[in-house]
Amino acid sequence: MKNIIQNILIMFFSFFILSCALQNRAGFKAKKIYKSNTLIITQISENAFIHTSFKKTNDFGNVPCNGLIVKDYNEAIVFDTPTNDESSEELIQWINKKLGAKINAVIPTHFHDDSLGGLMAFHKKNIPSYSYAKTIELAKENNFVIPENSFNDAVILKVGDKDVVAKFFGEGHTKDNVVGYFPGENILFGGCLLKELEAGKGYLGDANVSAWSSTVEKVKKEYPDVKIVVPGHGDYGDGKLLDYTIGLFKGQ
Repeated sequence: MKNIIQNILIMFFSFFILSCALQNRAGFKAKKIYKSNTLIITQISENAFIHTSFKKTNDFGNVPCNGLIVKDYNEAIVFDTPTNDESSEELIQWINKKLGAKINAVIPTHFHDDSLGGLMAFHKKNIPSYSYAKTIELAKENNFVIPENSFNDAVILKVGDKDVVAKFFGEGHTKDNVVGYFPGENILFGGCLLKELEAGKGYLGDANVSAWSSTVEKVKKEYPDVKIVVPGHGDYGDGKLLDYTIGLFKGQ
């Protein structure tokens, strides 16, 4: 009888431990882990964090702007800078001190200041920047800070033992918008190419609305296993953000 009870207890605890492990793997609970007046950082997976800064606009008010940090071991890569150098300095300090990570690279996903407005702060820290060739061209035309390293079509960088991808799929929000992908956790950073659910079309001053849907369709086809999708503004979600954006601009 004693042996039967012991076996039952062992089976129970084994099942409990396995259930907890599966739950942690499948359902990470997002949480804000840093907040100031100018910067919010939200952990959305074991190794990915959304950084949110703010941009004052005439048409849309004080707009929250998202970027993404991905980490492996003691290294990090940042997609999009915060909107200005002060918020970028704040982000760099947080990554270095709180995450204990060295920033391998920053990747602005298009030429607007909600993507590279704080780039000088990264350059001052000797953090290399990478962007699509068209982004460098447009940054020069608009007298913005210019990313240091250009790529055509796509670039693959290392963070720890993991790959990080930035790739151009076509025009949409701008002529140069790329997306970032972290295959290790199937996380897509869509930047301003992708919209949060129920969002409007936003700023279209540099957009190609007729190409937008087909561009996002290419992204969807390239990353069929995506689990988390982060837009440039608003709430993150899953693959539904791709479908929503495609529908928003379909037939334009």
